[in-house]
Amino acid sequence: MTDSKLILILKTCISIGICLILLGIYLHNFSETIENMGVNGIVISAICVAVGMVLSLPTKMYLTFVLVKRETDKQV
Repeated sequence: MTDSKLILILKTCISIGICLILLGIYLHNFSETIENMGVNGIVISAICVAVGMVLSLPTKMYLTFVLVKRETDKQV
């Protein structure tokens, strides 16, 4: 797997993670359906945020590591 393909996959994971975080926030704050569901609605919105965090945060750290490594390899 090439670095450009890996970076594309990581950027896609970050994008999906951020979208899930925003979806969870929207569901929690603005969706009447989720509000009417009570605790189950809160759990659904919390799961969206949690999965979004899992996808986005470690991926950012790894992507930063890959980009820094690629930059140092170019300079040497």
